[in-house]
Formats: sequence, structure tokens, C-alpha cells
Amino acid sequence: MRRWIPFIKSHPTVAVIRLQGGISNSGRGLDDVTLGPVIERAFSRGKPAAVALEINSPGGSAVQSSLIAARIRRLAAEKNIPVLAFVEDVAASGGYWLACAADEIYVDRGSIVGSIGVISAGFGLDDLIGRYGVDRRVHTAGKSKSMLDPFKPENPDDVSRLKGWLESLHAYFIDTVKARRGRKLSDNPDLFSGEVWIGEAAVAEGLADGIGHMVPELKARFGDKVSLRRYGPKKPLFARFGASLASDVMASIEERASFSRFGL
Repeated sequence: MRRWIPFIKSHPTVAVIRLQGGISNSGRGLDDVTLGPVIERAFSRGKPAAVALEINSPGGSAVQSSLIAARIRRLAAEKNIPVLAFVEDVAASGGYWLACAADEIYVDRGSIVGSIGVISAGFGLDDLIGRYGVDRRVHTAGKSKSMLDPFKPENPDDVSRLKGWLESLHAYFIDTVKARRGRKLSDNPDLFSGEVWIGEAAVAEGLADGIGHMVPELKARFGDKVSLRRYGPKKPLFARFGASLASDVMASIEERASFSRFGL
């Protein structure tokens, strides 16, 4: 009500967007389709003094990371609103890509940061089906249509092609980090090796700007009266009552596996 009364100065407001979990194009994790309206509202509702990103993500899809980060940067430029990132347990791989959408990155002393690399993982099941007398039959038009089939022996040409894709994505990731962090980055040769750093070490490498938590940092910048307005995607009706489909259970298992890579 206060902001609608003329001549009375209202307290500053900071829009807070929570980015929690794996980044996926499956519709079950963080993705641009789901987060797009949330991010648009955060930047457009009222006149926020800043947008704060609460990040706790082990990464995931490179393309979805890029789309989400690009949307944040576009709106920040259009609205002339600063963006601050606050890392909780982890901002690794695609999670760090999201953090780079901010003008400044703050971490806890125990936060895991970095993992600037690209990974592709799968299973080879050709011996397994052979053991049970199963014959794999695949017919294609186009010699590359069945590449990396997990039920066929690994083909060196397919592996070489995959490594080329991964190297291209890695170069894209590196370019993004360098464009956003610039001269803040150290000259450590391991910076883009997929290595991770903890808290103060991440700050020393230039991957983060300081040790800090969201509420104290925002109060220090905008005063004790600063108001936080939180934005996030709405849960489906069944999820609000604790119901979960089998696909949601599998997504939860996959997400826990992603976090477990970092001992979380």
C-alpha cells in the first residue's frame, strides 16, 4: 500500500528467483520453458532494486543453462537492473553457467563452485544381451543414425565424433565464463578442466566475488528495510498434496545422483 501513496518513499524491493536442482530439457528440472515466465515476472513486477538468484544446482543441459542465463542477461540489460547470485551447496557445471548470469557471485565458505566442463555418460549393454541370447537388429538409412547405440559394441569413429561435440560445447562454456567474469579470473590452467573449488578458494580463483549470504548482503546494500519478493514456478496440484508419479520419482533419483557427485 505504501508505494501507492504519493510523496511517501517506499522501501526498496529485491526480486528473488530460486534455481534449485538439476538443469534438464525433460520438463522435470530447471528449464527455460518453465522458468521463462518466472524470470519475466521477477524483472517486470514493480521496480526491483535488484534481482537475486538463489542457486543450488549441480548442472545439466548446456542448452537450457544457456537459454536461462541469456534470458536473465537480456532482461537485466533492458530493465537496467543489477543481478546478484548467491550460491548455496553447489553451483557446478550448468549451475555455474547460471551463476555467471549475475553481475556478482557470492558463496558460502562451504559452497562447491566450478566444474567448467562437459560430460556424456551412458552404459554398454552389448555383452549383457548377448549373454541372454538376444540379437540386436537395427536398420537405418544414413550411416550415422545408430551411432552410440548402447546395445552395440562401441565404434571408435562414433567416440571420436562425440568427443568433437563435447569439445565444441566446452569451448562455448569457456567463452561464456570468460565473457562474464573477464579479468576477475585467475590464470590457473585447471580453471576450465572440470575441477571444482570450495568457498574462499573459488573467490581466490575469480569464480566468485566474495563470501556472503543473501539477506545480510542485501541489507548491507539496500538497508534494513529492504523487502524480498520471491518468485518460482508453481507446483502441480498433485505435488502440493505430496503425490508423485513414477516419472517424478525417477527424476528425483537422477537429481540426487547429480548432487552425490559432489558429496551432497
